[in-house]
Amino acid sequence: MTLKNDPKKGTKLVDITGSVLNNLSNGKFRVKLENGILIIAYLSGKIRQNNIKIVVGDKVTVELSPYDLTKGRIVYRYRE
Repeated sequence: MTLKNDPKKGTKLVDITGSVLNNLSNGKFRVKLENGILIIAYLSGKIRQNNIKIVVGDKVTVELSPYDLTKGRIVYRYRE
């Protein structure tokens, strides 16, 4: 888990790893974080542009806003 600054918005984002549990509609996924919390995450623009497929069981990195820790953005998929 790391903290980083978003240059566009000036807010601090939390990066945390997790695994995809199931696929919801419209490019959203239910992700179980490494600390055991379940969240709903959507795909970032770069993952959509590069046509990276995410399936159940993938290990991913999720960005969370400190204001709402129940929703996140998938920014990286680890290779297996």
